[in-house]
Amino acid sequence: MAQQDHAQAPAQAQAPQRPQRPSPSQATALLRHAAVFLPAAVPREGRVAFWAPDGDALPEAGTPMPLTVVRPHGDGVRSRTVPAVTFSVASALPLLARAPHSPAAHPATRAWGTAARQALTLAARGRLLPGLTPEGVDAWRAGPLDAADIDHLRAVAAALPHEGYATPLAGRRPLHLPEPEALVRAFLDAVADGLPRTPAAAVAAGRPFAAREPQLVPGIQDWAAQVAAGSDTGVGISLRLDLSSFLLFEEAEEDDIRRAGAAVVQVHSLADPTLVTDAGQLWAGTAAAGFGPRARIDAVLALRRAARVWPPLLRLLDQPVPDALALSDPELEDLLGVAASRLAAAGVLVHWPRELARTLSATAVVRSTAPGSATDGTAFFDAEHLFAFSWELALGGDRLTPGEMDALAEAHRPVVRLRDRWVRVDPELVRKARKRQLGVLDPVDALATVLTGTAEIDGTTVEAVPVGALAALRDRLTREQEPLPQPPALKATLRDYQARGLAWLDLMTSLGLGGCLADDMGLGKTVTLIALHLHRDRPEPTLVVCPASLLGNWQREIEKFAPGTPVRRFHGNGRSTEDLTSCAGGFVLTTYGTMRASAALLAEQSWGMVVADEAQHVKNPHSATAKALRTVPAPARVALTGTPVENNLSELWALLDWTTPGLLGPLTAFRARHARPVEHQTEEDGGNEAAVARLSALVRPFLLRRKKSDPGIAPELPPKTETDHPVSLTREQASLYRAAVDEAMAVIESSEGMERRGMIMKLLASLKQICNHPAQYLKEEQPRIPHRSGKLALLDELLDTILAEGGSVLVFTQYVTMARLIERHLQA
Repeated sequence: MAQQDHAQAPAQAQAPQRPQRPSPSQATALLRHAAVFLPAAVPREGRVAFWAPDGDALPEAGTPMPLTVVRPHGDGVRSRTVPAVTFSVASALPLLARAPHSPAAHPATRAWGTAARQALTLAARGRLLPGLTPEGVDAWRAGPLDAADIDHLRAVAAALPHEGYATPLAGRRPLHLPEPEALVRAFLDAVADGLPRTPAAAVAAGRPFAAREPQLVPGIQDWAAQVAAGSDTGVGISLRLDLSSFLLFEEAEEDDIRRAGAAVVQVHSLADPTLVTDAGQLWAGTAAAGFGPRARIDAVLALRRAARVWPPLLRLLDQPVPDALALSDPELEDLLGVAASRLAAAGVLVHWPRELARTLSATAVVRSTAPGSATDGTAFFDAEHLFAFSWELALGGDRLTPGEMDALAEAHRPVVRLRDRWVRVDPELVRKARKRQLGVLDPVDALATVLTGTAEIDGTTVEAVPVGALAALRDRLTREQEPLPQPPALKATLRDYQARGLAWLDLMTSLGLGGCLADDMGLGKTVTLIALHLHRDRPEPTLVVCPASLLGNWQREIEKFAPGTPVRRFHGNGRSTEDLTSCAGGFVLTTYGTMRASAALLAEQSWGMVVADEAQHVKNPHSATAKALRTVPAPARVALTGTPVENNLSELWALLDWTTPGLLGPLTAFRARHARPVEHQTEEDGGNEAAVARLSALVRPFLLRRKKSDPGIAPELPPKTETDHPVSLTREQASLYRAAVDEAMAVIESSEGMERRGMIMKLLASLKQICNHPAQYLKEEQPRIPHRSGKLALLDELLDTILAEGGSVLVFTQYVTMARLIERHLQA
């Protein structure tokens, strides 16, 4: 249908224009009314009208005008004039673009909103064609439209309700309504014709096709017809990279111009995307007839448009047959990168060869060249041992040989032939192939890299992979340890979890590493450590540093579970060097205070292992105790604690930096890299999961923590039985109880607030003491103990039964005074 036939009949005298930009409330109200597009002879001068099919009042926005619409009436239709407000296409675009997502929008307005979005998308893709109106006026139109664009246009037209195209064509009798598809196409052209015409465009590009005022452009009618013809049903082009005749590292051609490949032009039908042929066949006349007589012209026009996006295509326009473009190295690299994206946005796809592999990758690897294996029980991380750190390239997961990497390093092309495959080469990969060696790592840095799987290279965190013996070491450190048979000299039966702890400690100490055994209190850390000492069976003694209150317990446990093993206490004013030199193969026990005072003397001795029990005592790395402990050398260090972290992660650093010096790096670096990201995470931002995972991977092999509540631990512990025994008060206790209540209640009833609460708490404490024993409540200095307490009488009964069965008893009480009364009673 001719474009000029779409025009609405001349409007009556219009009222003065109101603001073209509606306010937010006016915009919301307008969306509830029906929109209709009113084409014009010059596309950009079309208008968008809003009218109320239900007769509601319209917002006071835009330009008011009477609008002739055709409405159903009985079995036919009739026309009527209704109020409307109109906007320029440019002013209506923001409003229409909101309509598809507005539930209250009228269906007609929502459909025009979808059309507006398609028009904007076409403009953003550069789908604009210059042309002329039938009167010879400059006009842009949307195009070329591919098959998907045309399908979208037709879908919008099909969804357009009657109210969206209810304005009859001017000058037609009887009344005729515009075809929805033609009306939507006219709207797309109106948007395309207006967008390029900014105030600056006329100055920058000249008047035609830039100014908003209509411009007659004589002498280009034939050219405009060629451009416009078939713009919706013509052909498009794509480029197919052909690398078959180009070899890897070939010498320069005879004309000293090296060609990296060719871009073959393919032509495809916009109406039928299954019709595809090479441009050479189209020009030779051997292509399918479905392309039509204008296919060559349309293909050249498409090439010209593509050349505006990627200028090297201009060379094709100088060829008699624009079938293939020889590519230089930079052009091929550009076409494999950003140029492909720009061309795709303009509707020209770039097809890579099917055999072109894009799986060339680089990985930072750490390897050891020293003899030995991670599984041979040697001290793998000796201080003199350095580890090679380098880039390693792989193709499809298969490592390249040094020779292949050397050849790749000399490549100066974006695509090379490697292992009978075309490989796209990233310049960054070439740089890594040239500078493969990244340096050397000391044992601690290598270990951190192996465990976290990452390394810092030029300030960037990259993936790092251990190979060879280091990979075996990682697997050995991270897999669950099988229980180790307990030493024959151990006079105890280790539970399964204790045997696994022994195996873990043996692994860490045999590799020359340390570890922190952080089991809950009561799970047998002491007996596990004694078993480790017996299993290692070294001639040097084991030094145990612990609080003074635990010296006796350590000595008793050693004498009980390892009878015959020498034990010496290095503590108190009477300590001597003989305690250190006369304990081969045994234990030397000392306190943190003594160790701090005698650090120099202890550092001169040869120790098979140093153990820090209750190691939280050295959680402050700056304390004199922690500094002194670090000066005592040993091939193996073990920390025992039930609370590896109490306040912050710096405490964990202090423990592990003693057991495995340097593992977590300097304290300042540890705080920046690990502690702050982990400690400062919040529920709102989801925390720094990567930082938590990295720290966990690094410390997990060096810290073994089990809790009593763990599923694998609880079944091995003796079952706990709780039994309540009601106890009657003796007559003396009952009398004291009543007197205390009566006396206190008289005071409580006359008190208020905090004083009242304090009196109640005091009464409860008095009643508890009375229930324990009258002597505790009365504070008797020389008490008579028997037959005065129901609790004490029950305790006597329970003790008789338990001791007769060979059992042991641990009695808890809240009060020291009551504990002393029980002690006197049991000793009597």
